[in-house]
Amino acid sequence: MLARRCLSFSRPAHARSLSTRASAILSALDIPIDKELAGVYHGEWTGSGDLLESKCPTTGEVLARVRSASPEELHAALHKSREAYQVFRSIPAPKRGEILRQIRVALASKRDELGALVSLEMGKIRTEGVGEVQEFVDIADYAVGLSRMMNGRLVASERPGHSILEVPNPLGVVAVLSAFNFPVAVYGWNLALSLAAGNATLWKPSPSTPLCGIAVTKIVSGVLERNGVPGAVAGLVTGDKDVGAGIVESQDVDMVSFTGSEAVGRHVGKVVQSRFGKVLLELGGNNAVIVMPDADLSLAVPAVFFGAVGTAGQRCTSTRRLFLHRAIAPEFLSRLRALYASLLPGDPLAPSTLLGPLHTRAAVGVYSDAVARLQTVGAEILTGGARYDGAALGSPLDGGNFVQPTIAVPPTVDMGDAVWRTETFAPVLCVGVFDALEEAIAWNNGVPQGLSSSLWTRDLRNVGKWIGPAGSDAGIVNVNVGTSGAEIGAAFGGNKTTGWGRESGGDAWKQYVRWSACTINFSDEAPLAQGVQFPSESTA
Repeated sequence: MLARRCLSFSRPAHARSLSTRASAILSALDIPIDKELAGVYHGEWTGSGDLLESKCPTTGEVLARVRSASPEELHAALHKSREAYQVFRSIPAPKRGEILRQIRVALASKRDELGALVSLEMGKIRTEGVGEVQEFVDIADYAVGLSRMMNGRLVASERPGHSILEVPNPLGVVAVLSAFNFPVAVYGWNLALSLAAGNATLWKPSPSTPLCGIAVTKIVSGVLERNGVPGAVAGLVTGDKDVGAGIVESQDVDMVSFTGSEAVGRHVGKVVQSRFGKVLLELGGNNAVIVMPDADLSLAVPAVFFGAVGTAGQRCTSTRRLFLHRAIAPEFLSRLRALYASLLPGDPLAPSTLLGPLHTRAAVGVYSDAVARLQTVGAEILTGGARYDGAALGSPLDGGNFVQPTIAVPPTVDMGDAVWRTETFAPVLCVGVFDALEEAIAWNNGVPQGLSSSLWTRDLRNVGKWIGPAGSDAGIVNVNVGTSGAEIGAAFGGNKTTGWGRESGGDAWKQYVRWSACTINFSDEAPLAQGVQFPSESTA
């Protein structure tokens, strides 16, 4: 129903006008529309710091105003998180799993409403917004089982009557600093594993998506309250970079999970390491697709299309670089351009819309700068290259951040050139033509980032090269699958300047625990390892 609501504007009793569709979405999630919102939660809601504005990227309207954390409130939230951890760590892991199961049920009951809020506040289309919430539901499912399977190891000892154990215990307080492009799922990946491990989690969402943070925290806190668990086990602090800096620098935070730009991530990593904390980084992705002449183009072309324009090119796994074998390049580009030509921007809440807006006006500037840089080096612009005409879009979409998805063919393929090695968080796709797979692999690996990569082929020999030691150096190495749209079962993350962090499935949970090696002597002797002899009390 919400997706079909019109874009007409009503004027409630307060001074600020709010569209009927926005009012309906916020009301469905119990978010007041007639007052400033508290942006801090640590068992109770508060907020007296700077005022954040949540703006709809589709229309430009102000959705809500949120009071962020003051320095004193941040300090209180950190203190409450530490206290909550000391309670939560003693709850048996399967009991924590039961709490996660209830969180999963609560999220699933509000999946469509939360998905609509993601579309409204972030700008991605409705199906992607709902899919993002489904990721949270799925990882909660995963973590329920994990709560009974977070096993250590029994290691054989060289000494008679001895055993060695590797034991995982709760780590402490985990801070999650998430980005605007996945305002729900990234927190979900971290929260689910962190709670299963017995930690307290403090979330700082992007300052441009505070409503998603508030809505999710309301749902999670309700479950914690019903189970008699301190609310600060899943705390929230909204705010700008000063709040983020306070979290990163705090000795009360045992691990910082940061998702964002390479530049900020580099700083976060240095600060956390300087105080010997743990850090998990998910940074830039300059992702490439390689298409071999034997590829099934009926599958490859739509996959590249979605990878490049899905979420308006604002996924960390979005396809930025496309390397086509010379034998199929003309046909591939012809098909791809036809799909681009069929693409129309629109309200991301409408079921027929495939292309929503960029998240902010600043992002539009980044897009324009990237296109200008391509034009300066003499690239051929095959499609796009400009903003959509606001007058043609009509009101209220003329207030949105809509840009034309762009395909560009630079004159040379040089991974040392900024047009190739710089990640542009917008729907800009650069195309190069190759003659041999080894050449394309070198291009794939020739940039600083290493998040996602994809090879399209039906030749098993190509697959072996691609996934082997001389193949892709990315953290995600796909075959006949696009660069974006990862499932939760495998560890998600990238290498090189992407940060080496891993979230979600696989062995990612092992980062959220404190490991101890425990040697136990159950014999009547006390021999030393490695055959070392030292006088005992009886021989001294």
